[in-house]
Amino acid sequence: QIEHLLQSAEAIRRDGKPQWFQLVGLVHDLGKLLFFYDARGQWDVVGDTFPVGCRFDESIIYPGTFENNPDSKDPIYSTKYGIYTPGCGLDNVMLSWGHDEYLYHICKDQSTLPDEALAMIRYHSFYPWHSAGGYKWMMNEKDEQMFKAVKAFNPYDLYSKSDGLPDAQELKKYYMGLINTYFPPREGETERVIRW
Repeated sequence: QIEHLLQSAEAIRRDGKPQWFQLVGLVHDLGKLLFFYDARGQWDVVGDTFPVGCRFDESIIYPGTFENNPDSKDPIYSTKYGIYTPGCGLDNVMLSWGHDEYLYHICKDQSTLPDEALAMIRYHSFYPWHSAGGYKWMMNEKDEQMFKAVKAFNPYDLYSKSDGLPDAQELKKYYMGLINTYFPPREGETERVIRW
């Protein structure tokens, strides 16, 4: 996994993207550490994410697998809008739990990353939205900008893998600098201790 993260970050860096964007490349899948904490299995760590509290969209991969999910028969959750209103904004939507959502909350609470970076982290596995066109009715004006950011990040996540592995030791100083910039150390710390 660290090789993929470094390859993503280095591809972003080579393309001259901002430092916060490079840091997203480095950390975007670190939410998978959840597997070593409270995970009950692979299902609650990895996979595509989607909203809960409304009808499961046909754009979700394998939509038939929701047939026995109790929410699909709930009188409110099974409706198109469920507990939401059109234009409510994705900041107000509950997404299925996984590594994206976990890391998003850690970064939102402990970093100074801009909204675009947080959106890249939170929505990079929300393929029904950013790749299949589902759930557009939830979007507000801010989400239009966040959508562009997620689409800009997606190729680095999917297509930056290569046989050439970056030298982690050689890159450590550079990326520790970025981490300390966007996860500033608290008083008495020389490096930020991130609470997982």
